[in-house]
Amino acid sequence: MSAARFTVAQRMQRAFLVALSRLPAGVQRLLARPPVNSAGESMAPDLALLMKLVESGPDFSDMSAVEARATTERDLALFAARIQPCAVEEEIEIGDGLPATRYSSGTRSRGVVLFFHGGGFVIGSRASYTAPARMLAHGTGADVLSVEYRLAPEHPFPAAHDDALAAWRYVVAHAADWGADPQRIVVAGESAGGNITAVLCQQLRDEAVQPMLQVLIQPATDLVEHRPSQDEFAGSPALSAKQIAWFVENYLPAATNPADPRVSPFRATSLAGLPPAIVNLAGFDPLHDDGLAYANALLQAGVPAEVTREGGLVHGYLSYTAISPSCRQATERLVSSVSTALNRTTPSVPKAS
Repeated sequence: MSAARFTVAQRMQRAFLVALSRLPAGVQRLLARPPVNSAGESMAPDLALLMKLVESGPDFSDMSAVEARATTERDLALFAARIQPCAVEEEIEIGDGLPATRYSSGTRSRGVVLFFHGGGFVIGSRASYTAPARMLAHGTGADVLSVEYRLAPEHPFPAAHDDALAAWRYVVAHAADWGADPQRIVVAGESAGGNITAVLCQQLRDEAVQPMLQVLIQPATDLVEHRPSQDEFAGSPALSAKQIAWFVENYLPAATNPADPRVSPFRATSLAGLPPAIVNLAGFDPLHDDGLAYANALLQAGVPAEVTREGGLVHGYLSYTAISPSCRQATERLVSSVSTALNRTTPSVPKAS
């Protein structure tokens, strides 16, 4: 998987965005007044300025899936920090043509993070999530396997979940080859990847080898109930109601029941016996309340769940690490929380009663 190469115009655009993000906060507030959410939190000034610029650009939900991928891959390459490559960056094929990339520091591994990128099941890729994958590998000392699961509409539900299960089985079988303990596998994902993570952990509940931790980053957990944050942030430049509808239209076949737990993991009959969770939320995210509802449901089921909130940030902040210091710092905090969880000598997975 080759690194992105920028044109002169793209390099200039990136330099301009980086320069804006480094302006004094007072100047940024003059250029773009940060909004305040219903919890009384102000958006980070650097991010408010970025959102003002983003909202004037093209909307990928007006495009075909192919066109949307090309547009967002170009933008995400510009927005992502250039993180130092890992000592080992190995291209892997899982099963029948499922690509993945393994990132490793090259030293003794503290475990494996199985990672699923975001993008509404329609856009996103390993390439556009290289920065957070490298940050996880560097910051946790674990190997990271980032999976190129199949995308809709070419491969609609449940293709991504089938790929996730195949990736899990591959990691369990090969962790020891990488110097990692198969009992120390973390499953993590952002947005759609958070949905994949939650569903995968439910599917693995009765298996001998369990994830030691699930990391749900701004996850999509429920397509049945319409919660207040979806209305509050319906016009968010980071993820609008229109874009969510476009994702769902492309992802779900017409006859799919949105209450199927593989679509809406919040709708599972029981959440007991699942791995401990970190549920990471953003204060200006339409999916905020869905993620919080899932975290509360885990707690009510007896599953240890830590909610971490980035009150001043938007959906998908992992992708803005070059052009928003606030997003870079939040991503570093998330990596630190995963690293802390890996400090446990043994996984503490509660058993179903």
